[in-house]
Amino acid sequence: MARAVDLLSRREYSRRELILRLRPHAESPEELEQVLAKLADRAWQSDQRFAEQFTQSKAGKYGSQRLRMALREKGVDDETIAEALAGQDDLAAARAVWQRKFGVPPASPQDKARQTRFLAARGFPREIIRKVLGGSLDDNE
Repeated sequence: MARAVDLLSRREYSRRELILRLRPHAESPEELEQVLAKLADRAWQSDQRFAEQFTQSKAGKYGSQRLRMALREKGVDDETIAEALAGQDDLAAARAVWQRKFGVPPASPQDKARQTRFLAARGFPREIIRKVLGGSLDDNE
């Protein structure tokens, strides 16, 4: 319990992350489940809070697809992920990331492909990438 509280005092962890970190120190799986249940009852560990914090910290750098994948890898359920990503503005984030990295529209098909790959690797949906590289300034297009 002390080790779990020490970890949670530094940053938020998902339940799966805590299980992976605490498993080597637990005497039995039942003991580990009891500790995790106590933490959840006291609201010291919450997957909802973890997902919101994780999304807020990474939202300016990555798109919703990459954030969704990262949260799934950390053991957060799909409903919690959907709630955490509800306010994500991919278009504004993609424009900001693109502006910092490139700043000028692609001059050749090779440049366009490179910029497309960059934004896709950051987890932005294809239609958002098309809007950003097409030079569309209207969010409704």
